Amino acid sequence: MTARPKFPNLIRELRKRLGISQEQLARQLGVSFQTVNPWENGRANPSPMGIKLVEQLLMEMPTQDQELWEQYFSDQDPNR
Repeated sequence: MTARPKFPNLIRELRKRLGISQEQLARQLGVSFQTVNPWENGRANPSPMGIKLVEQLLMEMPTQDQELWEQYFSDQDPNR
């Protein structure tokens, strides 16, 4: 079983796969750059709402990229 990635790694990999900047990810999630930057740099943990926003974005990604969702959220029901 693959170890669950730390949230900063998840944010970085998500941005890489989407080909977007921290600013663009922040806009896509409806949060500020000042929110996303500390998440990715490990200086802050996301709120439950922040986690939910990232989870929703992951679930909208193409099938080949959904293993990111599985690595981080696999203990949750993807259909909820």
